Amino acid sequence: MTPAFELEGETATTHHTNSANNGANDNQIGFKSRVSVIGSGSWGSVAAKLVAFNTLNLSSFHDEVKMWVFEETLQSGKKLTDAINRTNENVKYLPGIKLGKNVIADPDLDNAVKGANMLVFVTPHQFIDNICKSLVGKVRSDAEAISLIKGMEVKIEGPCLISTYISEQLGINCSVLMGANLASEIAEEKFSEATVGYGNNREIAEQWVQLFTIPYFMVTPVQDVEGVELCGTLKNVVAIAAGFVDGLDMGNNTKAAIIRFGLREMREFCKLLFSSVKDDTFFESCGVADVITTCFGGRNRKVAEAFAKNGGKRSFDELEAEMLQGQKLQGVPTAREVYEVLRHRGLLELFPLFATVHEICSGCLPPSAIVIYSEKKPRLPV
Repeated sequence: MTPAFELEGETATTHHTNSANNGANDNQIGFKSRVSVIGSGSWGSVAAKLVAFNTLNLSSFHDEVKMWVFEETLQSGKKLTDAINRTNENVKYLPGIKLGKNVIADPDLDNAVKGANMLVFVTPHQFIDNICKSLVGKVRSDAEAISLIKGMEVKIEGPCLISTYISEQLGINCSVLMGANLASEIAEEKFSEATVGYGNNREIAEQWVQLFTIPYFMVTPVQDVEGVELCGTLKNVVAIAAGFVDGLDMGNNTKAAIIRFGLREMREFCKLLFSSVKDDTFFESCGVADVITTCFGGRNRKVAEAFAKNGGKRSFDELEAEMLQGQKLQGVPTAREVYEVLRHRGLLELFPLFATVHEICSGCLPPSAIVIYSEKKPRLPV
């Protein structure tokens, strides 16, 4: 799919009679891509910072980057959007980090995506349904999307990846970006890498790589959307398990074993849903690297550790509200979604770690069950 472009200096309405433009002017010399970031948590703000740096420095992009913000009122009484635009910082979710003067926060979703032909989705996966429904008929028909969202939609007919859901709802192609990406470290410009998963269009993948790659953030394209996205999704379930181990002070040997078990179940679950998933994908940043960093430094591990230290007596909802200041856990709802998929297919006993994580999160088992499960002999195919 050839991306649409926009003339530098012109507004989106200059050559759009409506948001579903057919891209007839795409190939004209002088047109530039316009980027919109949908989401403004810590990772969304970091994503905006990354792409804003490149849109200023690459001639193929319009300078301005719109960032959609779910409006909140701060303790000061001021609106979050106003604070971001005044200080050039996300003062709630990424304080102290300048986003780039070309990042414009906008609480109006329709306005934030208006005229954009490159859409970056980076919100908690619990919100994507309402966001997509709000955007139906509002985005350019020739737009390209990329999802940085971890999670899946579970429907009666089976699981649906977020990238697939975005594509089906909005009628546009959607790639994915996943990897060992703790937002706070990238915000501080410490070296990190990521993986872009794409379908059949290598040219589109290279454009996403170009948009995100900067000296401290290396991006590699892999033709395996499903594998890349599922790795980014399932690693949060493994991180919950690692947090239980930390909270119970079980030691590094136990944690290493849990991580290995988790990687094995990740691979088998991916192959169960999509036989096309490539083994090499698990050795990219989105695979083993992301599992390692999330099991040692992510929010899912951190809250799971607190849950275990409290003996499971305080709920994840309570701990999330107390510890994450408005950010959302992904591991707990993903564990539930995975459990539903496996239960529907009668395969729970083939995935003892995944099943046990959900049963601990839901209060059916104590946190200590995270190692008891290993006494069961998983009958995973070789």
